[in-house]
Amino acid sequence: MLSSYLMKAARNGTKDGLEKTKIAMMRKVPFLSKKDCTDGIEEDSGYLDVTVSELKHPPPQLSPMPDGLSSQQVVRRHILGSIIQSERSYLDSLKRILLEYKKPLMEAEPRILSLKKIQTVFYRLKEILQCHSMFQIALASRVAEWDNTEKIGDLFVASFSKSMVLDVYSDYINNFTNAMGLIKKACMSKPAFLEFLKVNFSTYKSVCVPQDMLETTPVGHQDRLPLQLALTELETLAEKLNEQKRLAEQLAEIQQLTRSVSDRNLSKQLNSDQKQLILSETLIETVFGEKGQVLKSKERKVFLLNDMLVCANINVKGPPDISSLVPIGPKYAVKWSAPLLQVQVVEVGQETPQRKDSIYQQSGKWTAAGLFLGPPRLYQELQELQHDLSVVEEVTLLVGTLQGSYQNLNTTVGQDWCMALQRLIRIKEDEIQCANKCRLRLMVPGKPDKSGHPVSFTVVFSTPSPISKISWVNRLHLAKIALRDENLPGWVCVEDDEKTKPPFWCPLLACQLPVFTPKMQDLKLQAALYNPVHCSLLGFSAASTSLPQGYLWVASGGDDSHGQVEIFSLNRPTPRSVKSFSLGSPVLCLEYITEPSTEEELETQTSEVLPKIGNTICVGLLDGNILVYGSVDTAAQCLLTFCNPEGCPVLCLKHSANFLFAGLSNGKVAVYNRKSGEGLWDPDSCRHVVIGCAPVLKLLQIDKCVWASCANQVSVIEGSSLRTQSFEVHPDPMVSVTHMVRAGGGVWMAFSEGSSLRLFHTETLEHLQEINISTPSAYLSPGQKSVCVTSLLICQGLLWVGTAQGIIVTLPVPRLEGIPKITGKGMTSLNAHNGPVEFLVATSSILSQDFLKRDSPTEGVDSSGGGEDKKVTNSSQESLQQADGSPQAEDKTKGVLLQYQLRSTSQLPGKLLTARLEESSGSTQDSLEHTLEDGSIYELSDDPEVWVRGPGQSSKEETRREKVTSAAVISGGKGFRRLAKSSNSHDSSENMLMVWQLPITV
Repeated sequence: MLSSYLMKAARNGTKDGLEKTKIAMMRKVPFLSKKDCTDGIEEDSGYLDVTVSELKHPPPQLSPMPDGLSSQQVVRRHILGSIIQSERSYLDSLKRILLEYKKPLMEAEPRILSLKKIQTVFYRLKEILQCHSMFQIALASRVAEWDNTEKIGDLFVASFSKSMVLDVYSDYINNFTNAMGLIKKACMSKPAFLEFLKVNFSTYKSVCVPQDMLETTPVGHQDRLPLQLALTELETLAEKLNEQKRLAEQLAEIQQLTRSVSDRNLSKQLNSDQKQLILSETLIETVFGEKGQVLKSKERKVFLLNDMLVCANINVKGPPDISSLVPIGPKYAVKWSAPLLQVQVVEVGQETPQRKDSIYQQSGKWTAAGLFLGPPRLYQELQELQHDLSVVEEVTLLVGTLQGSYQNLNTTVGQDWCMALQRLIRIKEDEIQCANKCRLRLMVPGKPDKSGHPVSFTVVFSTPSPISKISWVNRLHLAKIALRDENLPGWVCVEDDEKTKPPFWCPLLACQLPVFTPKMQDLKLQAALYNPVHCSLLGFSAASTSLPQGYLWVASGGDDSHGQVEIFSLNRPTPRSVKSFSLGSPVLCLEYITEPSTEEELETQTSEVLPKIGNTICVGLLDGNILVYGSVDTAAQCLLTFCNPEGCPVLCLKHSANFLFAGLSNGKVAVYNRKSGEGLWDPDSCRHVVIGCAPVLKLLQIDKCVWASCANQVSVIEGSSLRTQSFEVHPDPMVSVTHMVRAGGGVWMAFSEGSSLRLFHTETLEHLQEINISTPSAYLSPGQKSVCVTSLLICQGLLWVGTAQGIIVTLPVPRLEGIPKITGKGMTSLNAHNGPVEFLVATSSILSQDFLKRDSPTEGVDSSGGGEDKKVTNSSQESLQQADGSPQAEDKTKGVLLQYQLRSTSQLPGKLLTARLEESSGSTQDSLEHTLEDGSIYELSDDPEVWVRGPGQSSKEETRREKVTSAAVISGGKGFRRLAKSSNSHDSSENMLMVWQLPITV
């Protein structure tokens, strides 16, 4: 009867399952608490014991492919076939475990294991089999009708959105560690059981998601929204299961480590409820000799906890035949432990911080002077090159004092030598950096010596990959930030009376800093944007600890005749102001516009070849003007100023392809085209789109369209045709849409009144979910009764909500291209502003591929000048700054240009002085003449820490997307305060920025 019901549900999935899912989405779904299964006894309540017969319900089978299918339909059939095969294989594995292992153990005489232990080992496997058997019945019905319906998304929603599925898998995962421990003990104590086992019992399945099917389903297809909902349900299920699995593994690791500790004090610390395991990994500890040779290496297990670092020896005991069957946990012997705040990461070539009362130890040797870590051979060669450069510079100065003129003895040749040596230094620094990519160097406090002086020693760990090294440096950095007062705690869950502990991946308040000078505190923060700029000089560990690369623009306004913009550099752990300028009118909005792509340039259909302007930033003013600025890497100069024909205040800006949209206060949207052959906008091309009578408060780009909010309606403006389609998003005509943010297939909206947020589908424009932002009255200021939303942002799987009360709330949303519905509990930040949260800005950058390569930087360098120029972009700031005193660096404010050529020095003895590789330089001992090579041109912007590539170089490195992402969120408002009791707060009249840093994601 149950199977026939499921078959009926499969046929009517869109009408039933999808509608029920939408209704469920409109309600707040609490996170299901996990069941306690420590007693090892199976609870069958809530589950029906249904035997599925393959004779009555054969497995799904696709019919032969009909003729006349489109390429997308063919691909969708192939994806469906892979889903069928994956599901069949998983079911076969589950059946084999129950039939070939559990059943014989239950029937064995005499018993090999007790009934209670058998139930613990196979806990919830039968229910998992039932869940997927029911899904296969429904799948078979849907597959039989595939060529007529082509629907499967609603089937995933109906099957995997049930609480039963989460319950079953949660119980299985929570019990997995107990099951493995029981199997391990049984193997050691019962030889009969060891002989019985043949395979591993690990059956945890990665949830199959229909993401590939969604990518091949065109917009407007009837299966499109169901697939997006299915992707959301499965992603949510997988994330909850993975989180429970992570917590279970973390607990098991800490318990295993605690059992291995002989020190009572350390054991007591590890048993504390406050201890959290952030990262643990098996690393190779390496000891180097004086000449850089490896003296010895050994595996260590390193544990990073929330307030300490522990290094342990790995002592694996037990017969190898057991360890090959079950994952026996290793036994550890703690080698050393240290408070986290006293552990420092030290990079190759970096001098150890010196203290008069400290002694440093490395590789079993004591030194009292500064200690240089890393491969000594590379660092010694670097020191030799730096010495030679200083000598050559002195020689060049002496040559300049010669009274006579000589062909190959003049200051020009000396400058060539200096430039070539600087190039060799940069290449050597890159080699050192490559050696550093998989080596984690830590300075750890040791026990005081006999005289009572504190002792520090260094340890060098080899990580499995550069990504592992990045993760360690980043987690160490963030773990220290998490120990600051403002992050203890930083977030609370108000839905469960603040009982839920914030996980480590919660955003951490890295810093707060004032914006604008004290004389300008009467200015009101209006807008901010992130201007991404790739900085090739950022060191390996700096990339792991610094904020995302680029700049933050913060704009404000005072009276009607004054506006201010301040620019902050983010290429460091704390933002730093690098430029500030005034405007003749308050700034109302900012928009970052990338340089037109090749496809967009082709649309202009011009034969002229004009210089590119690069990325730009548009500024909308109260007086109706729009200013266009070059990005910071071109000194942020104003390139264009124009006023909209209506002369109305520009409330919002958004660009799409070759069009700039400006939302005006009179209910219209002004649309500008790009000028033919260049990236700037053409003021004479202005066209107006009438949206309504109220101001256009927000614009949002959705694919090739732009959404414009006006009062309680949103209009969709289509591409170049400017056709509009409007729909109502709030029943009250007096309420306006103030904020819109997109993630995946949905748009969240906030309104001028109330604390509710609404979610709409980007394609069907359907209303999918509504939530209410509630804040405890204890956090509100006197006289405040309700919460009003003033800013909205989606970043790294979190929906950030800023309120008029200065309080910030985050809500979890899916990261994939599904529907971004709220699926869990919200967290409230205990760090707040004193006034409204005026803006929330997301910053993110992707780590360059160069950071993730193990190979030498000299490999793959072309023998042409372009290959060498590519290497120069990775040079260090220190090397380039050596040229500041040269004749070329006369005025920093106008930019510093470095350009040189290596001239002929034929017939001169000695080694060829060039930065080219020996194997690719084309030179031999018989031909020592320098070839003519042009040096790259660099310009120093207003931020002296960023050197920008000249116009002649390729930008392929910047366009490649990598997997390692760094992210941070910045909020702006008046003052700063802690919501916790007896906390200090800053002056409420001071404009403040708060910077939250998120863990690097891989």
